[in-house]
Amino acid sequence: MTINRARGVLARLARLAVLAALPAAVLVGPAAPSHADTTWSVVPANAGGPDGRSVIDLELPGGGQVVEHVAVINRSTEPVEFGIDANDGYLTSKGYFDMRPSDVAPVDGGSWITVPEKVTVAAGATSVVPVTVSIPGNATPGDHPAGVTASLETVSGQVRVQNRVGVRLNIRVTGDYVAKVAVSGVRAEYTGSWNPFVPGTVEVTYTVANAGNIRLVSDNRVLSSTLFTEHSWSDPSAARARELMPGGSRTYVARVAGAWPLGLVRTTVVAVPSLAGAAVPDVAVRQEAVATTVWALPWPQLGLVVLLVLAFFALRLNAARRRRRIEELIRLAREGRPQET
Repeated sequence: MTINRARGVLARLARLAVLAALPAAVLVGPAAPSHADTTWSVVPANAGGPDGRSVIDLELPGGGQVVEHVAVINRSTEPVEFGIDANDGYLTSKGYFDMRPSDVAPVDGGSWITVPEKVTVAAGATSVVPVTVSIPGNATPGDHPAGVTASLETVSGQVRVQNRVGVRLNIRVTGDYVAKVAVSGVRAEYTGSWNPFVPGTVEVTYTVANAGNIRLVSDNRVLSSTLFTEHSWSDPSAARARELMPGGSRTYVARVAGAWPLGLVRTTVVAVPSLAGAAVPDVAVRQEAVATTVWALPWPQLGLVVLLVLAFFALRLNAARRRRRIEELIRLAREGRPQET
């Protein structure tokens, strides 16, 4: 009996040793359902349910507090437990709003938000989640973007993926607002055409940064001028209307066509900012302009001139030879001497 019990203990220890040697992803695989068919949405709400807003705009003084709400809508056929998270917001390089990962601790507006850790929503139902925003007394004036998400972890094979759907919070702390942009890193490069009758292109790279403390939209224009001509360019795409967060920046590339290579090309980048969102009284918005120069030498045109000059002298030389030949033939004919062939 003692030997059998000892064998059982050894067998259990062996199984534990095998499990301990497996990768962590394998161990967590069976721990949660896949939730592959779960769909849900998160929208701004009041205490009674969704209120039709697309974002939550707040303007509070330092030390202020407000309770907002978001509605988590479970559109699947089974009850689901969602994780609720708040974090800092930011803009991607293309100007789209996003949030810091849930495993990264918030350091700005996201750290001022308190939400429950989890919420269980019945199939096809909606749950309203309170969102408490508490502004520190020493918070700096201006915009502090943040967001609240409802997340669900799914398992695909040995990989665990967190899917998040959220609501954006535009938190603005009252005080002295500054609306300012800065243009930097302006570089111009001229690309000419080998066709001497076709103008070239000036490619301009520049960066526009929000040097103030509130959200801005920058309408950028590029002007290139040569000795006799002047050409302008403005961004017609949707990127022009995407905002810049305080401290954020975005790099643009403009291609100004129609520039003839006539020596020095002067290029000026003008950033014309405007306020994103609601107007703010008594806030002046000033444009910023930075200029740079690049040499555009007319090599194809010079080559054409050289060819024309060479062709001109070749024709003159050929004409002179023919004239001397005719004069020689006339002289020989007058002297009655036979003509050389």
